[in-house]
Amino acid sequence: MSQIRADRNLDCKGLACPMPIVRARKAIQELKPGQVLHVEATDQGSLADLKSWAERTGHQYLGSREEDGVLHHFLRKASEREEREEKQHPHVIRPEEVEQRLNGEIQLVDVREPMEYAFGHIPGALSIPLGELEERIEELDPRRETWVICRTGTRSDTACQILAGKGFEKVKNVVPGMKDWQGETQTDL
Repeated sequence: MSQIRADRNLDCKGLACPMPIVRARKAIQELKPGQVLHVEATDQGSLADLKSWAERTGHQYLGSREEDGVLHHFLRKASEREEREEKQHPHVIRPEEVEQRLNGEIQLVDVREPMEYAFGHIPGALSIPLGELEERIEELDPRRETWVICRTGTRSDTACQILAGKGFEKVKNVVPGMKDWQGETQTDL
């Protein structure tokens, strides 16, 4: 890693969502405003996750680079004036309810990374990784009820906030997500 100085390094290699965000949230609280946190992660979803988390909380996502399969993320802690309280999407639905109520009228959007989706997803779910959501939003109908799922509910919460901000009025976050899904799944391998 050349010429980028960080005030704190955080090793999140081998951890899956939501752990890189959980650990980054704790680490950045220990920094002074303006200091830089360097997060090392191998979870490809961490790119969209950390960027989105930083934007929602007022911290500055400086950028990232990948070296030898490790993503190096750099975040600058916000000043007290810039920092915002992290909010959660207010409308949630449990996996059991999804299984009971899922029908062709509901848009189910899976915002996990393509490999996560390929290894097991709910039949009929549309794969739109969180990092692609804003550029692919036209694939969704804002008038339809939309349920969003990821592995734990963290990425899907972010996606719900993005959709609600773009005029989607009937959006629910599936919490806790695929990790507790007991219904039918299919693979794309």
